Amino acid sequence: MSHAIRFHQTGGPDVLKWESLDVPPPARGEAQVRHQAIGLNYIDTYHRNGLYPVPLPSGIGQEGAGVVEAVGEGVTEVKPGDRVAYAGGPLGAYAEVRNIAAANLVKLPGDIDFETGAAMMLQGMTAQYLLRRTYRVQAGDTILIHAAAGGVGLIACQWAKALGATVIGTVGSEQKAELARAHGCDHPIVYTRENFAERVREITSGAGVAVVYDSIGKDTFMDSLTCLRPIGTMVLFGASSGPVPPVDLGLLAKHGSLFVTRPTLFTYVARRDDLIATAGDLFDVVRAGKVKIEVNQRYALADATQAHVDLEARRTTGSTILVP
Repeated sequence: MSHAIRFHQTGGPDVLKWESLDVPPPARGEAQVRHQAIGLNYIDTYHRNGLYPVPLPSGIGQEGAGVVEAVGEGVTEVKPGDRVAYAGGPLGAYAEVRNIAAANLVKLPGDIDFETGAAMMLQGMTAQYLLRRTYRVQAGDTILIHAAAGGVGLIACQWAKALGATVIGTVGSEQKAELARAHGCDHPIVYTRENFAERVREITSGAGVAVVYDSIGKDTFMDSLTCLRPIGTMVLFGASSGPVPPVDLGLLAKHGSLFVTRPTLFTYVARRDDLIATAGDLFDVVRAGKVKIEVNQRYALADATQAHVDLEARRTTGSTILVP
């Protein structure tokens, strides 16, 4: 008998339930993974609260690291005993043991521990596609990253700095400003006491930034457009403050022939070749010391409700893991 966190209705953190379940042998194309650590991500709250609807009842979570215990017929990607990590696939990472498509798994290098593996896959691969594919950051670029002290933010700040960019980031407190600064953010802006759009213009002497990476959504989107240089790129990859209302596309012309995109990681890693390349790029920068993964919070898997409470209250920084 194994255990997992599941929910039977959408709502607040209290809808998450610790349940026992039998995990069947892996089906054809599947691997059975015993988790050593599980990643907590803001997208998990969207599934739980219904912003991103899923069939109910449902498991939750999209990221984990552990050991393959068994494989189904036809599996060639991994074998029992392999150390693996993943991000994506059907919901259900908040579990002691689960079955998952073997094609979603990547082998975890021996010098990367399970906690780091679980904490970095979704956030780190998100940073990879944002910085290297959605808008390819170049040395000399000035960029703006919202939620710079969050999980994706801290990784993206370090990675962008290693690429030679000047990094501006928004944060909610002086403590988070110091954290972002220590991870490559050249100009942290405390949005609770400063107008970030005005500060960006000051920092760039009116030129604007090449790209804005925005996971906040409704509260920041319109002001973010004004931060861009002509022909700049607005990358909306989350909506922690709520979805962005409909936008008059004429604003893109008004602010300088801007580009706007709404990407998701799962489009960028839908092909296995892309998944392996994206994860490999992430592993390379972590192993080289260019990006350090900060696991700043740990919760027992059974305490996932409290983890969600703290995440939504912005009490967390960096990465958070759940431990089975």
